[in-house]
Amino acid sequence: MTTKRKSMLDSAIIGRAVKDSFIKLNPLMMMKNPVMFVVEVGTLVVLLMTVIPGYFGTEDRVGFNLTVFLILLFTVLFANFAEALAEGRGKAQADSLKKSKQDITANKIVGGGVKQVVSTELRKGDIVVVSQGEMIPGDGEVIEGLASVDESAITGESAPVIKEAGGDFSSVTGGTRVVSDQIKVRIMSDPGESFIDRMISLVEGAKRQKTPNELALNTLLTSLTLIFLIVVVTLAPIAKYVGVELDVPVLIALLVCLIPTTIGGLLSAIGIAGMDRVTQFNVLAMSGKAVEAAGDINTMILDKTGTITYGNRMASEFLPVKGATVQELGEWAALSSAKDETPEGRSVLELMKTKQLSYPAELVENASFIPFTAETRMSGTDLPDGRKVRKGAVDAVKKWVLSQNGSVPADLDSTGESVAVLGGTPLAVSVDNRILGIIYLKDTVKPGMQERFAELRRMGIKTIMCTGDNPLTAATIAREAGVDDFVAESRPEDKIALIKREQAAGSLVAMTGDGTNDAPALAQADVGLAMNSGTIAAKEAANMIDLDSDPSKIIEVVAIGKQLLMTRGALTTFSIANDIAKYFAIIPAMFMLAIPQMDALNIMKLGSPSSAILSALIFNAVIIPLLIPLAMRGVAYKPMSASKLLSKNLLIYGLGGVLAPFVGIKLLDLIVHIWI
Repeated sequence: MTTKRKSMLDSAIIGRAVKDSFIKLNPLMMMKNPVMFVVEVGTLVVLLMTVIPGYFGTEDRVGFNLTVFLILLFTVLFANFAEALAEGRGKAQADSLKKSKQDITANKIVGGGVKQVVSTELRKGDIVVVSQGEMIPGDGEVIEGLASVDESAITGESAPVIKEAGGDFSSVTGGTRVVSDQIKVRIMSDPGESFIDRMISLVEGAKRQKTPNELALNTLLTSLTLIFLIVVVTLAPIAKYVGVELDVPVLIALLVCLIPTTIGGLLSAIGIAGMDRVTQFNVLAMSGKAVEAAGDINTMILDKTGTITYGNRMASEFLPVKGATVQELGEWAALSSAKDETPEGRSVLELMKTKQLSYPAELVENASFIPFTAETRMSGTDLPDGRKVRKGAVDAVKKWVLSQNGSVPADLDSTGESVAVLGGTPLAVSVDNRILGIIYLKDTVKPGMQERFAELRRMGIKTIMCTGDNPLTAATIAREAGVDDFVAESRPEDKIALIKREQAAGSLVAMTGDGTNDAPALAQADVGLAMNSGTIAAKEAANMIDLDSDPSKIIEVVAIGKQLLMTRGALTTFSIANDIAKYFAIIPAMFMLAIPQMDALNIMKLGSPSSAILSALIFNAVIIPLLIPLAMRGVAYKPMSASKLLSKNLLIYGLGGVLAPFVGIKLLDLIVHIWI
């Protein structure tokens, strides 16, 4: 982001979190967390019994009541602090983004001239000119030109990126700076609806909505709280019957120790911290639900270009077929690319220069450019003299030529296959009804992809590569990259159909994309990761945006999602195990004087009923701040089977959750028993 990621121990964040801890004592805010709301109500009741003991007949218990009140108050404050600390890092990031917002002077095109206006006056559809050194006044798309743009205000990366018209890298963000050349931008958002505005609202933890999993767990914790409330209420007459007097502060202390306060106090912090960990990777999650869904992904669908390969497919060779020469093929390939603003089109012209070949550029001055579409899988130029030049997928060009009553050279398929087996992309070139040869587009698989896909396999995630390449090229790339399956000659509707098939089979599907043609599939996927460098349509359809525009980052997103689920599960296990240990601490100690046989259950050998209650209550309070670093950092995730993961979770956090209170409460009892 605009500044280096702040540490959890940053003094400003801690200071704000302490202040927010008291603000969150507002009952209207506390009611959102039923477990801690019950603790707060109990705290207020004990406070009244401490302040006006005569009204409740507890004059001889003021010291004990005051101690219970203070411990309960700190229990609530520690829980609020955990949530406020998690929110604080998001708020610090939001404050940094707010500082980057400013009124920028924009060069708006009005009629045939340019008028300088303030950026807040711009509306969707306005066109502006941005030159070297100027700030881009609003979110939009480049409609003319090519420029190097400094996006460090958004991504934190100092290296500028190339933005150009006519491709999937045409999207620009308000507040970024043009560092070279000049571009013409069409504004795509109204004031207050910019990407930075959305980022600010999304990174502020206070506005985070609870995820379905979190809501379900919250419901469970609420149910357990009600159950133990009933248990404690019915315990009072039972205790009186056996000769044990339990006053209200003791019952409240018992209730607080029995209900799942540990996970109740940390639940919101875990979810907020999960989203925060995603933003540390420069990924903006539109909701906690998206992060959580990433942890349950079974299938991952990836575009080949830019994700598995570098995506810079460049013309590297002209391969003429029977009856044509390199000069002739290059000449017509250049004519088909002269007005093609895509990287592939420009690379054809670069290859012509490298090979010192020429072409009649004057022929395209009044020519019509035919852009590439997913349906035709071709692009080209219609010349003023009526001749039509096309370049595109081999099978698409073959169909085009046959429809023009032409013939297909016998060596076309073999030439195309020779490119495909090398992992390249063959583009056939034709003029009217004659095919001249193949342009060899070369792309390279990113290093380390096999290892990353093997890691996903260990997570139990199937990887499927989608590409518009022919089956032979697709198979070569898939084998080299190590994906589980591939779909060749893929169209936008094929991606949607594939996602729906996987979802119908019970899988949760993740997908990355950056183009407008990816938008429908990104919207259909359970987790859609759009590239910040991509089109507005792709970013609006997805539920996550990668600010660094690294499509392979979906692997880290999935790992973070799994880490979120693991952290919540681990701390829930620890909390429940804690409660079991506290039962053994409090209940035997309360009844052993009236029922000597209960002493057999007092395995901790606690000093007295009062010291047992206070020790358990203190441990119940201090364990929350002790677990805050784990909730923020998350439980380390390593790919393994679900059964091994469950066994490890139970062993570490289940057994640890039982042993920690036994040790902690016993040590506290030794101190408290002497004190009282």
